[in-house]
Amino acid sequence: MDPNLRKLEEIKQSLNAKFYEREHEVEGILLALLARQHLLMIGPAGTAKSALSTELAKIIDGTNYFQWLLTPFSTPEEVFGPLSLKELEVGVYKRNTANKMPEAEIVFLDEIFKANSAILNSLLTLINERLFYNGDAPVETPLISVIGASNEYPEEGEGLEALFDRFFLRYEISYIEDEQNFLSMLKSEGKMEELPSMNLKELYELQELTDNVHVPDKVFETLVTIRQALFDEGIRPSDRRFKQALCVLKAKAVLHQRNHVQLGDLSVLENALWETLDQKETVCNVIRRYTTHSVERTLATIEREAEEIYDMAVRDHSAEAGMEAMEKLKVLVGDLEQLKEDEPAEATKIIELSNKLTSLSKEVENSRVDEQYTDGTVDSTSEQNETEGVFFRM
Repeated sequence: MDPNLRKLEEIKQSLNAKFYEREHEVEGILLALLARQHLLMIGPAGTAKSALSTELAKIIDGTNYFQWLLTPFSTPEEVFGPLSLKELEVGVYKRNTANKMPEAEIVFLDEIFKANSAILNSLLTLINERLFYNGDAPVETPLISVIGASNEYPEEGEGLEALFDRFFLRYEISYIEDEQNFLSMLKSEGKMEELPSMNLKELYELQELTDNVHVPDKVFETLVTIRQALFDEGIRPSDRRFKQALCVLKAKAVLHQRNHVQLGDLSVLENALWETLDQKETVCNVIRRYTTHSVERTLATIEREAEEIYDMAVRDHSAEAGMEAMEKLKVLVGDLEQLKEDEPAEATKIIELSNKLTSLSKEVENSRVDEQYTDGTVDSTSEQNETEGVFFRM
């Protein structure tokens, strides 16, 4: 295994062991780092939102980490740095950004929706474009990910829709539900366990690996189908959000040590494609419709098609019909081979069906040889057996 992938897996396991019932959020944070996206956690105080984010400063060595609690009275100086008095003396309005957000790779902003208008505009540009306007020209920032946290959703009419949209991944986080997990959390309180870590160079290498992950056509086609299904429900995620989705899907493949995206990876979009809280359930239902047991549905479709092809070959005993049936079955076997590459976890089921289709193709071929040998005469008993054979073999 690639050493960087091994470190990534160790980090994921360690965070899951330390934070009970936070597997989805841990995955989301790691996906955000790999895909260079931003993540928002919404939930009551005391649910480890800030603790999770603080761990990022420990597990990624060499990063500039910035953390701040925003209030309605927060000033731009707190987030972006104070004005440079030296620059002001020569008439230049410029901030000293040392140790502030414009120079950080990883940022945690608590109570993000408390940001006031004095901070908001610069924050929007910095998060989205990774640019900070300091003086006369925009300055590129090294920002990788912003982790935002809030105890509540922003209210309508507060002008925070654009800020909410900047966070591609959104997770609702609640208190620990399982009593045993809660007890384990109490017993482990105070224990200082050193987490595994990686350096910034290794993170960049993993990001490059993420960029090169293969996205099969089936995933693109399913994204188009999901988009249309959401449109039919009156939900219209932006084109930009679907483009960002590809980065996160690739990151999920890397997190699971794959070089290609699987249909099951699309489940992460349940945390991404809704814009308002009342859309969330509908979005989740649509995505689950096209991702849950997707391989089983594909296999069932291929099996039904093979049955129809074989049944037609049984009814029409001509050589032409036999050749056509064998060609179609060959195409279906090829589809299964591609599916096996895309979904290796389901290889056993796929191979089993592929073997059945290969057997059917041989039966069709042998039946034509038998007919040629008997001058094309087939008695009613054998024809009946052939017709019924499809039901037993499939």
